[in-house]
Amino acid sequence: MATSASLLLLLPLLLSQPWLEAGADTQAVVCAGTACYSAHWGKLTAAEAQLLCNKDGGNLATVRTEEEARHIQRALAQLLQPGAPWTGKFWIGLQREKGRCLNPNLPLRGFSWVGGGEDSLYSNWYKEPRTTCISNRCASLMLDPSLSSLSGHLPKWSEGPCGNPGSPVSNIEGFVCKFSFKGMCRPLALGGPGQVNYSTPFKATSSSLEAVPFASVANVACGAGGEGRQHFFLCKEKATDVFDWGISGPLCASAEYKCSFNNGGCQQECFDGEDGSFRCGCRPGFRLLDDLVTCVSRDPCSSSPCRGVATCVPDSLWKNYTCQCPEGYQLNVTQRDCVDVDECQASPCEQECVNTPGSFHCQCWVGYEPGGPREKACRDVDECTSPEGGLCEGYCLNTEGSFHCTCLPGSELAPDGVSCIPGPTSLEPSAETSQGQNTGDREGSLMPSTTTSSPIGGPEGTSKVTPTRWRPILESNASIAPTSPQSLTTSGSPGIWMEHSSHHPTATTGHEESTDGDLIAQPRNDGPDWQKLLLFYILGTVAAILLLLALALGLLVYRKRRAKREEKEKKPQSAADSYSWVPERAESRAMENQYSPTPGTDC
Repeated sequence: MATSASLLLLLPLLLSQPWLEAGADTQAVVCAGTACYSAHWGKLTAAEAQLLCNKDGGNLATVRTEEEARHIQRALAQLLQPGAPWTGKFWIGLQREKGRCLNPNLPLRGFSWVGGGEDSLYSNWYKEPRTTCISNRCASLMLDPSLSSLSGHLPKWSEGPCGNPGSPVSNIEGFVCKFSFKGMCRPLALGGPGQVNYSTPFKATSSSLEAVPFASVANVACGAGGEGRQHFFLCKEKATDVFDWGISGPLCASAEYKCSFNNGGCQQECFDGEDGSFRCGCRPGFRLLDDLVTCVSRDPCSSSPCRGVATCVPDSLWKNYTCQCPEGYQLNVTQRDCVDVDECQASPCEQECVNTPGSFHCQCWVGYEPGGPREKACRDVDECTSPEGGLCEGYCLNTEGSFHCTCLPGSELAPDGVSCIPGPTSLEPSAETSQGQNTGDREGSLMPSTTTSSPIGGPEGTSKVTPTRWRPILESNASIAPTSPQSLTTSGSPGIWMEHSSHHPTATTGHEESTDGDLIAQPRNDGPDWQKLLLFYILGTVAAILLLLALALGLLVYRKRRAKREEKEKKPQSAADSYSWVPERAESRAMENQYSPTPGTDC
């Protein structure tokens, strides 16, 4: 009801337009592919124009591609009168809602199509839209008055206010609608004099459509002036994606004209008969369809039914076809187009898999690099021999996928993870050690130090640590002379051992053993510093043990003495201790006869 009321309000406005009084065409229609575009005159707001398009089953036109822009250009060219100035603007379905601001990084600049769907990549702006966000903004096609025609120049996009009811935008002259359909029928061809008029589902009529939309009606009137018998045909879907009028033979065929009139209505070849009749035929490689007028290629793939990267392959009888996809793609639900296969779902890579259109490639995590032909796909990078490991101020320890920095005893790792700072306590070096360092005899040493693990790229973002390879960073005046693999020599202060390595010379403190050319260092406590520190540890431990033994012995003695004292206090008493004693009476009284009468009494 609301839509009908709005249309009734628009009717007086449409009837009052000057171009209606002049008898000009009120609309022009161009159909191509699966859509029709109709251009209309009318000084309306964008909302009023959208209402009229929607009433007939469409929307204000989209201009998603340059091809679509050319279809609209043809419709505007049909609408404008010959010789009329090419000026004014026509609404299209590109709008930006209130509160949605300009986005200069997008082709549509934050606008969207009123008919819905994804934003398009094609754009043809006359100038950059305004940045205002406080009102609705609408786009229109701007006709350049400096151009004498529209040929070769696609109308530019212009944005501005959408207009208010009763006061449309002054320079708006009309609007363009778009109607989409399942498919199209070919236009009817007459084999003799006559006239054809098409009535489309969106209430447009035309006699010159290059494609007729599905569900349109064709009114055919045969005769010189269209005064003969009339025929009506409906564009129907004969099969999937096949649309036909359901008739056979040329319309309005005339024995008088035969093939001389419009080629007899035949698409390719027309053959005259001896009795005044004629028939249609096709060139080699084509066949005649059931309508006895249209020719199609005998190759079912001639119409390019497959899309994208899909390849059309005809069957053995050349009556049907199948679409095939290249490696790395598969057919989608339509069976006519291909979609990419995500090979990474099968986990083909050792570490990281990156899917690409039609293929994929493997990558290594941070801290790894591609391996050689006979190695694993990814191998650990030894950062200690690269510029990254040279950042450590102390020693660099390579780990699987990463590395650590360590410091000498008496120092600790700084928060930056590479520098060394003095520790809370330090031990004075022995005279022998100091002398060796001052003379440059000590090439380097390895000491264990508490470090913070550096993050390495792994499948779960965790660190994977394998047996550490110790790499000392030597002083600038250090030098190492390689020796034979069978011999070990000492250099500098005690505890510094040298061994030849197939990769690089390495100085370590402690025992060494060769593994794949690398040196595995195990610290040994036989140096002067370690002996002194070990002595302090032993003495402190012995003192602590003696103190604990003394405390335990004292506690034991105390408990024994207390037990004896408690035992003595609890000694059992004699049986007489439980009775009370009374004073003794005189023996004389005790020996008196208890039966003697008391003196002074009678017996």
